[in-house]
Amino acid sequence: MTRWTATALVAFGLAACALPAAAQIAGERSFESPIPYFKDLQKWDMAYRAPRTPAGKPDLQGTWSIASLTTMTRPAEFKALVIPQDRIDELTFNSYYNTRMRNDNVQTDPNAGGGDGKGGGDVKGYNNFWIDPGSEYAKVNGEYRSSWITSPAAGTVPFSAEGRAMRASRVNASRTTQNTGPELRSVGDRCLISFGSQAGPPLTNAMYNNHYQIVQTPDHVLIDVEMNHDARIIRIDETKRLPSEVRRWFGDSVARWEGETLVVETVNIHPTQERAGAYPISDKGKVTERFTRVADDQLRYEFTVDDPKYYAGPWSGEIPLRRSKETIYEYACHEGNYALPGILRGMAQGIDTAIESDGE
Repeated sequence: MTRWTATALVAFGLAACALPAAAQIAGERSFESPIPYFKDLQKWDMAYRAPRTPAGKPDLQGTWSIASLTTMTRPAEFKALVIPQDRIDELTFNSYYNTRMRNDNVQTDPNAGGGDGKGGGDVKGYNNFWIDPGSEYAKVNGEYRSSWITSPAAGTVPFSAEGRAMRASRVNASRTTQNTGPELRSVGDRCLISFGSQAGPPLTNAMYNNHYQIVQTPDHVLIDVEMNHDARIIRIDETKRLPSEVRRWFGDSVARWEGETLVVETVNIHPTQERAGAYPISDKGKVTERFTRVADDQLRYEFTVDDPKYYAGPWSGEIPLRRSKETIYEYACHEGNYALPGILRGMAQGIDTAIESDGE
């Protein structure tokens, strides 16, 4: 479901800000992160000029990481967008993922009994080997951020009543769906697109597979999303939109250059994705994204979601993408090959007990 790369070691708490020196097992130079640490990044140089493609445009190409403890919305323990510098070490050390990794790295007692069937003592499906969320809060132009959302100021998604109802219906469906056919299962179960919505739009991070590869030509940009092999193909300087009846995965995206920035506007997202995405976009919605290379090892990604159906007003955010020295390998999604037949077989045999207990 995910791959093991050197990047995942960052998430294991080897960054100095996440674990005390006594807990580190590697020598000083025995591990070199393929992506720069946020703690080492400085404020952006406003005079920076990105390298050029053969067509003379800013070169956005490469593999970029969105891994971070910062998430789309602001957790309750944070009261402002910017995390104070004098609290960053404490908050990083005590963050959920870094705490989980310290606890999960404790050696198992060989004399311990079996699990209770509810998670206590059981072998977990996702131990530290499999996850790669990042070990630091993100730094944007010298400031540590508590959320990607910058507007509204509260750092939360301004769902409308219809948007809240959509999300509630998804949760209810996951608990009550009768598994009589594969079409009823989620897009993640069917390996169609990412269940973590990393491809967006807008882009966002999850607990693993937080990389993107960008490829440019004079008239197209491809964003290859590590999570579930999603590929966004964006037309540049295209004046004609696809017919409104053509609703593609990730929508109809058209881009233009505004100086150093690639501006992407997306409409008409696939109706199944509309119902399944973490941040649904209706046929009345539009997502505007801006990609600007601000350093050799950083991209500034900005977005605005404007959808009067699912949101009470427009909302915006900003995410730093860090250049990785690694490459993206194939995402081999196994749910559709193994878990999905088991789900359907269990229903047919009358032993689909998850519906009656904790849901699926």
